[in-house]
Amino acid sequence: MNKLNAPKGTKDIYSPEIEKWQYFEDRIRKYFTLFNYKEIRTPIFERSELFSRGIGNETEVVQKEMYTFEDKAGRSMTLRPENTASVVRSLIEHNLMNELFPHRFYYIGPMFRYDKPQKGRYRQFHQFGVEVFGDNSPYVDAEVIFSALDFLHTINVTDMKLYINSVGCSDCRPGYLEKLTIEAKKNKEHFCTDCQRKIDTNPLRIFDCKVESCISLADNLPNITDHLCEDCSSHYKEVKNNLQLLGMDFTENKKLVRGLDYYTKTAFEITSSKLGAQNAILGGGRYNNLVKELGGQDLPGIGFSGGIERILLNMDTPPSDNTKKLFIAYQGDDAMAEAFKLSNQLRKKGYIIYQDYSSKKFGKQLQKGIKLGADFTLILAEDEIANNEISIKNMQTREQIKIGREDLDKWLKKNC
Repeated sequence: MNKLNAPKGTKDIYSPEIEKWQYFEDRIRKYFTLFNYKEIRTPIFERSELFSRGIGNETEVVQKEMYTFEDKAGRSMTLRPENTASVVRSLIEHNLMNELFPHRFYYIGPMFRYDKPQKGRYRQFHQFGVEVFGDNSPYVDAEVIFSALDFLHTINVTDMKLYINSVGCSDCRPGYLEKLTIEAKKNKEHFCTDCQRKIDTNPLRIFDCKVESCISLADNLPNITDHLCEDCSSHYKEVKNNLQLLGMDFTENKKLVRGLDYYTKTAFEITSSKLGAQNAILGGGRYNNLVKELGGQDLPGIGFSGGIERILLNMDTPPSDNTKKLFIAYQGDDAMAEAFKLSNQLRKKGYIIYQDYSSKKFGKQLQKGIKLGADFTLILAEDEIANNEISIKNMQTREQIKIGREDLDKWLKKNC
C-alpha cells in the first residue's frame, strides 16, 4: 500500500505552530473590531462564473491557477482563489447593503490556487482581509491602508515597505490602454509568449509578469498615473495627503497594478525584505465597479487581503501564554476515580488540566507530566484521600507541599 501524504502544495498545521496561528487569528478579530468590521464566512467553492466575471478572464488566476470541477449536476464549480468576489456575491444575494451599515467585513480562511509551491506560498493557502462598501472617500482609502500596515506592526512584522499607485477608472483607463498597447507592440517580439498574448487581450497585465526581460521592457512603457482623469488624479492626491496626515511612509510605484481586473483608482501593496523576489505579504485597493458588474447596486468598494503563511514567516514569536498547566497524578484505583472527578471540576473553573489514564504507575505519570510541560502536579494517594488533602509538586523547583482540599481553590487562584 502506497504511503498517503498531504497533496503537494498543502500542509498540516499542528502544535506548536498552531499556537502561532491561533494568536494571529485572535489578534485579527480584536484589532479590526476597533474599526467596526464584522466577520463574514463564505463557502470555499462557488460557481466558476463568479470568479471569471469578477476577477477577469485574462488574469493569471483565471487562466492558469483555478481549481475548477464539475459537480454531479454538471455545473462548473471552483475552489475560491480569493474572497472579495465571494463577499460581494454574499452582499448582493442577501441584500446586506440594505440591512447593514456601515458595510464593513473581515474574513479569515483558506483559498486555493494551482501554482508552483515556494516559500510561504501554497496551493491551499490562507488569507485574511477586509472589505468596505458604500464609501468613496479618499479618507477611507487611507484608513484601510493604515489599518493594514498598523495591524502588521502590532504583531511585530518587520522590514516592511508600503507601495501605492492609482490604476484609474473606466473613464480614463481606456485611453491609457490604447496608448499602452501601441507602445508595447513596438517591442512585441521581445516579450515572453504570455505577455505577447496580453498585449492584444489585456495589456495592463504585462506589469504582472515576473520575467526579467519583460520587467525591463515594461519599465519603458507609459505610466497610468500620467493619464488619469481629473477625478482619479484628485482622489489619488487626497489619498497621499491623508496617508501623510497619519505619518505613514510610502513609495509610489507607477507600475503597481495588482493581479486582478476589478481594481479601480487606489492600489497598494506591502512587501517584506525577508521573502526574496516574491515579497508581497498584503495588497489591495478600490474596486468601485465590482458590485455592479456582479449584479448589485452601483456601490463603491475597497479592501485588502494578506497571505497568512507569508505573514507568519515575518512575524516574531508571539508572547508566551502564562496560563499555568496542571497535571493530576494518582496512586491506586480509588485515587484514580477521585482524580478523574477533580480534573473535570477544575476544568469547569477554567484551569488547564491533564490526567494520564494509560498508566497506573506513579513514576511514569510524573514523567508524563514533565514531558507535557506541566507547571504543577496535583497528587492524590491513599493518605491524601483519607485526610481530605492534596499534595502539590512544583515541577520546576521540585518542591512539594501538602494542603487541605478546602484550601485548593485559594491556592490555585494565588499561584495559577
